[in-house]
Amino acid sequence: MHRRLCSRFNKRQWQSQTFRWLNERPIEYSFLFAAVYRTCPQTILDVGTGKTALPALLRACGPQVTAIDNVNDYWPRGMFNPHYYVLNQDVTEQGLTDRYDLISCISVLEHITEHERAVRSMFCLLKPGGHLVLTFPYNEHRYIPDVYRLPGAGYGQDFAYVGQVFSRAEVNRWLLDCKATIVEQEYWRFFSGEYWTFGDRVVPPRRVRRDKLHQLTCLLFQKSI
Repeated sequence: MHRRLCSRFNKRQWQSQTFRWLNERPIEYSFLFAAVYRTCPQTILDVGTGKTALPALLRACGPQVTAIDNVNDYWPRGMFNPHYYVLNQDVTEQGLTDRYDLISCISVLEHITEHERAVRSMFCLLKPGGHLVLTFPYNEHRYIPDVYRLPGAGYGQDFAYVGQVFSRAEVNRWLLDCKATIVEQEYWRFFSGEYWTFGDRVVPPRRVRRDKLHQLTCLLFQKSI
């Protein structure tokens, strides 16, 4: 019975597919899995998993994986992940006791208003020398509390959550506050406009230098030993 129900659910998902656009996940996941390859973690915490199969993919690589999401607040209608067991845990609250070799937070931090508290909590959950992978909308010079509410935003006006754009100033504060270093940072152009969602989509997205137009960054941090 259970197998038949799962099969029907998967079939409905397959049959209901539609294409809108290619999103940022191929870039972000590629960066994350390269970090896994380079750092060889035994334990991973994925923050803000949602309905994605990311923790299952990470587990397939060998590490022990824990997945968390703020199910009650971020998902008002509830959330079920068909790929992996997800703990209902707000990363800004100290509810976890284990420490991890690597923590991934992929396109999630921009939706957490208390981002400094969230970053501090993630570093606290890392073992000494552990690594944190963050990806989010980024502008080198300007922090934007909610890019979806700016005039000219390409989408997101009806979203119930914020879409922050972080800058170098926020990254530097995290480094100082959490006693961490940047191992690697990539800059990506997804739109023709200055900020995330602004202008036309760039297909395929382009990796650029820090001084060139970009709207998203991928960061690999290391916690001090």
